[in-house]
Amino acid sequence: MDHIDGIGTYVPQDARDHDMWARLSRFCISEPQAFGRNPETSHVTGSAFVLSPDLGSVLLTHHHKLDRWLQLGGHCDGIADVPFVALKEAYEESGLSRIEQMSERVFDVDIHEIPANAKEGAHLHYDVRYLLRAVAGQIALSDESNALEWVPLERLHERTDAPGVLVLREKLPGFLASLP
Repeated sequence: MDHIDGIGTYVPQDARDHDMWARLSRFCISEPQAFGRNPETSHVTGSAFVLSPDLGSVLLTHHHKLDRWLQLGGHCDGIADVPFVALKEAYEESGLSRIEQMSERVFDVDIHEIPANAKEGAHLHYDVRYLLRAVAGQIALSDESNALEWVPLERLHERTDAPGVLVLREKLPGFLASLP
């Protein structure tokens, strides 16, 4: 189990996990603006896989700028407390009135490229993901989304082919089994 200040602990499960965590660790050490939002550098982001109360579905957003179905999340904007950022983004993007963290541990790390747009060049998101569960409230669309949808885990592949989202189905059983 490894720890990075501002991010938390992670238990890598395979070679991909070890690689992502090592790259994230090196980035946080070498980049003074790792938790910022400088458009000229890559940065850490915080994401939330928000599960339904029965743990059978995940809340996905059809992201306005990226035009893809993704988990909730966003930029740290200088806040070096990534679990807080993920929870804050989950509230802002879901409309839910109560969400709980299922574990303080990092669920997954995914480093991926964000394509260039009119405001910024292509850059990497060092995306740190946490597992959360909806407790109360109804979902409501935010300005950042075209749509929100509870997607049953067994049908996740019908909504997206993004490996960074599909990893949820692969990792979830083992992660849940490791919780106290």
